[in-house]
Amino acid sequence: MKGQYLRAYLALGVICIVWGTTYYALGIGVKSIPPFIFSGIRQVVAGGSLLLILYFSGKARNITINDWLIQAIPGFLMISLGNGLVGWAEMHIPTGLAALIVAILPVYVVAINFFSGGDKRIPNRDIIIGLILGCLGIVLIFRDNLKDLFNPDYLLGMLLCFLACLTWAIGTLFIKKRKPVHPPLVNAAMQMFTGGIFLFIMSLLFDDYSRVVEVLPESIWALIYLTLFGSLLAYSCFVIALEKLPAAVVSVYAYINPFIALLMGYFLLDEPLTLITIIALIVTLAGTFWINKGFRKQGMN
Repeated sequence: MKGQYLRAYLALGVICIVWGTTYYALGIGVKSIPPFIFSGIRQVVAGGSLLLILYFSGKARNITINDWLIQAIPGFLMISLGNGLVGWAEMHIPTGLAALIVAILPVYVVAINFFSGGDKRIPNRDIIIGLILGCLGIVLIFRDNLKDLFNPDYLLGMLLCFLACLTWAIGTLFIKKRKPVHPPLVNAAMQMFTGGIFLFIMSLLFDDYSRVVEVLPESIWALIYLTLFGSLLAYSCFVIALEKLPAAVVSVYAYINPFIALLMGYFLLDEPLTLITIIALIVTLAGTFWINKGFRKQGMN
């Protein structure tokens, strides 16, 4: 049992580091490849490769149609919308800002779980403090980008990041509330593969292929990195960690990802890093800390 929890915490450590770098890689990738097809290729290749490995190892040979339908739900919510919308948004907003918006994930988790009846207990004082800080962080994010909100694409990019965060939270709770039938890696593979298929459909509907003049080598390298590390490794680690650890504990990656993303955007992409952005980050992460503290007191998964 201790070994299983050690494995879960090691998986969480991978998530904390790797997903912080994916915002930078995604921003590079969508410079010359439309975002939905970019993410679709990444997820189908990662999910399909993992399924083949698991099939020939004998761990994925009893998958039913019903299993596929169930795993397609978090696949659509987390992979197609959660990942795909961030990719589209990063064509118009800084990568660090996208990571900062996604850092409010625990606020969504608490709100959805409470209002959906998943946990009918009144949030304790720590959770309420965290929610207030999280909302204040959102206000500061908009305050720091007030002048850019008159740009329709910039505003849409920000709103889509908030929507992506919402759908990721719903998908997280869906996974957490369902008793797993298959090992976590099998579920992760099905989620990535089905989410990637949905992304191909979204690409046909929304991607603008007329802007593709030349596919840059750095976009190809970004695609390879995100497929191997962002999806195949880190998403598998996410599902492994979520199976053994409370959702509140797993969401600790929200503390670290924005720091990595903001610093990489600042040093490697020359993205602005203002004082208000730093304050918004601190306030948002403080809210995440208090929410997790409140979760632990309530013993909430």
